[in-house]
Amino acid sequence: MKVLIADDHHVVRRGLVFFLKTQPGIEIVGEASNGNEAVKQVGELHPDIVLMDLDMPIMNGIEATKEIKKAFPQVKIMILTSFSDQVHVIPAIEAGASGYQLKDIEPDELVEAMKRLLAGENQLHPKATTHLLSRISQKSINPIEQLTKRELDVLKEITKGKSNKEISAALFITEKTVKTHVSNILSKLEVADRTQAALLAVRNGFS
Repeated sequence: MKVLIADDHHVVRRGLVFFLKTQPGIEIVGEASNGNEAVKQVGELHPDIVLMDLDMPIMNGIEATKEIKKAFPQVKIMILTSFSDQVHVIPAIEAGASGYQLKDIEPDELVEAMKRLLAGENQLHPKATTHLLSRISQKSINPIEQLTKRELDVLKEITKGKSNKEISAALFITEKTVKTHVSNILSKLEVADRTQAALLAVRNGFS
């Protein structure tokens, strides 16, 4: 198993190298201190697995993962980080990482996870799995169902092509309140403008 370690903390890299070199069947082919170096070294050294930190200078781990998977889809990426929140987990997995582990993992568990990853199994820390299941659950729900009754009223008026002033008059609420509802609708539906909101509503059978 050829391994490339990408981490901007020298002590962390050295520690990983020192430990992994003692493990049979593992060869450390390179070290990178940022995402840019990692991408370049993958092209030169052809590792089987990259242990990728997320928070690095010049190019972070998520961007590096995207670049590597685009150019070398066969290379496995295991994120090894201290971040366990969904702001980091979801983008990392969407970028193409097959594994996500935290830096407090036991060394032997890390080696086992790497072996399983190489064998084709996704290796995710329980916290990462929780975030992914939550994301999948959210995506399976009709986005319209996330709206409140009042937001649905406003959306219905939006689909009719009405302005904020016209919606205000129709629903007997202030324009400021309408603006707030429109902003919440766009955010919940994850769309950029009223036209996209109306289109999404029609596609989901709401009008």
